[in-house]
Amino acid sequence: MARILIVEDEQDMALGLKDNFEFDGHEVLIAKDGEEALTMARQDNPDLIILDIMLPKKSGLDVCKELRAEGRKLPIIMLTARGQEVDKILGLELGADDYITKPFSIRELLARVKAVLRRSEKKESEEPNQHQFGKIRVDFDHYTAWNEKGHVDMTYKEFEILRFFLENKNRTISRDELLDKVWGYEIYPTSRTVDNHIVKLRKKIEKDPMKPKHIITVYGIGYKYIE
Repeated sequence: MARILIVEDEQDMALGLKDNFEFDGHEVLIAKDGEEALTMARQDNPDLIILDIMLPKKSGLDVCKELRAEGRKLPIIMLTARGQEVDKILGLELGADDYITKPFSIRELLARVKAVLRRSEKKESEEPNQHQFGKIRVDFDHYTAWNEKGHVDMTYKEFEILRFFLENKNRTISRDELLDKVWGYEIYPTSRTVDNHIVKLRKKIEKDPMKPKHIITVYGIGYKYIE
């Protein structure tokens, strides 16, 4: 089974989650604050992180951002308090794979973990590690990209959107499908989330973002990637 790092400063909750995940056959590690979480994520190679947003020393959002900036692709599920809608969306845009709102049922969390691990395993087996089109070269192993001028600064979600397009060339993809496959969660904030990311991504990979040649809008449906 998986090695899971639980990052939670409430001791009773952390121990309760540990007991349930160990009963389900997983190996469990616990970090009590953001700095300890970063150290353990780097040293202990967990397969998945359950990451609370509100933490001492360094927030869960900062932990997620730093791990993704380092090119670490391990799945992250964020724990958020009820009503933290902005934090949920921000966490997902920083690279979290899913979120669950407190209070939650342990059965739902276990199901989310299994789903995220399945998606991660499938992605690793099918993903193109490097790809080049036009003057853009992308390395999905290290989340880096270059053009003729040098490094292209792209966010984790922009890499994941581009990866999904590359896996589905010449196929029209709806906004809902992008939300489901790239963001991977059930409660969508808005389809404008996709549109905003596409606008930013075009500016980084298209020669003329106003007249894109690769990411084409299919009006009323979504987008299509063409090389």
